[in-house]
Amino acid sequence: QVQLAESGGGLVQAAGSLRLSCAAPERTFSSFALGWFRQAPGKERELVAIISRGGFNIYYADSVKGRFAISGDNAKNTVYLQMNSLKPEDTAVYYCAGAETYDGTTPRRSGDYDYWGQGTQVTVSS
Repeated sequence: QVQLAESGGGLVQAAGSLRLSCAAPERTFSSFALGWFRQAPGKERELVAIISRGGFNIYYADSVKGRFAISGDNAKNTVYLQMNSLKPEDTAVYYCAGAETYDGTTPRRSGDYDYWGQGTQVTVSS
């Protein structure tokens, strides 16, 4: 069982920044792709960003490209999502998720991920 724990959500004004953290078990980065998803009220869960095992490949949804950055710290077993230039439409519960992979792929579907954190709320006020 892989337990993931998000932190760092909160309330921020539009154009502001937040950094989310996801704590993962040891050696997760060497075996798992780690992704950030979000879900707004009344909407489906959507992919935000993914970092492949080993950190070799990164993928961003078009809606956050140029504003968000995903990174991993292997020594701390933590993956981060730096969110800049936040917009009200970024308001959602953000989830960290893990998918066991055997190469540098970046799975795009939520169904590809077996492990999920509890989520952290991000609210962007206008």
